[in-house]
Amino acid sequence: MENINDTLKRLTGNQDFKKRYEQQRADTLNHPDIKAFLIEHQHELTEDMVNRSLIKLYEYSKLSKECNKCPNLEGCINFMQGYHPELVITRGLIDIKYDKCPRKVIHDEKRKNESLIKSLYVPKDILHAKFKDLHDDVYRADAVDKAVTFITNYSKNPSQKGLYFYGQFGVGKSYLLGAIANALANQGVSSMIVYVPELFREMKSSIGDSTLNDKMEAIKRANVLMFDDIGAETMSSWTRDEVLGPLLQFRMLENLPTFFTSNFDLKELEHHLSYTQRGEEERMKARRIMERIKFLSEPVLVEGPNRRR
Repeated sequence: MENINDTLKRLTGNQDFKKRYEQQRADTLNHPDIKAFLIEHQHELTEDMVNRSLIKLYEYSKLSKECNKCPNLEGCINFMQGYHPELVITRGLIDIKYDKCPRKVIHDEKRKNESLIKSLYVPKDILHAKFKDLHDDVYRADAVDKAVTFITNYSKNPSQKGLYFYGQFGVGKSYLLGAIANALANQGVSSMIVYVPELFREMKSSIGDSTLNDKMEAIKRANVLMFDDIGAETMSSWTRDEVLGPLLQFRMLENLPTFFTSNFDLKELEHHLSYTQRGEEERMKARRIMERIKFLSEPVLVEGPNRRR
């Protein structure tokens, strides 16, 4: 087998190869990014160091930097997708170090934010809600203003009251919860949104598989908890007194922010909570629940046309 050094000597003796090599060397060293690096580090580099690093320099010249050759993150041309190169001097040679590109940074930050928003049975479009889509909505201006105030003050006062959004069908109450959750996620604050009718069904089925207590613990301890569509559930004594009551009691004692959306105002919700599916009237128990809701949240009317139509 031919020794590698002999092979190189043989190839470099070939005039065509030598010409192509010199042209490629010149093209590489004249690449704007490489030229700038060599000028910046001219006092640290020798000609021998540059010659021994030509392969790395050539590799660098073909890579995308700051996403300048990539249509998107999925179309990244670099060997390490989502990472762009930087030339560095290591152990007497020029080498390439890889860091996350701007698109990868944004992508990872988005994934991190999404992981902070836990949800149960909430539509995906709600989880992607943004306040920028509400800036010129006159109908929801008061609700948006109060929501933004909450988010702005959260870092200073994480124990402040939540909001009780109420109004007709389709006016965007749930969308507001999603916008709040996303804004909090941008601050690194986790939240949980639960769709109340499905939550109660889930809790009822959890009795049989012994997971009820674990689920109750996870929900009640959320940094920011959001009950979506309270009042839409079929009320029973058990869900009101053994699920909703303890969740609200814990959050009231711990001063944990809690949000609600409902088609009912507070008086109508109390009436709903007073009657179980069996037709039993239990006003005192409903009143206890309402006292906790009033302690935890400020009522805010959300008006406007039905956007689902």
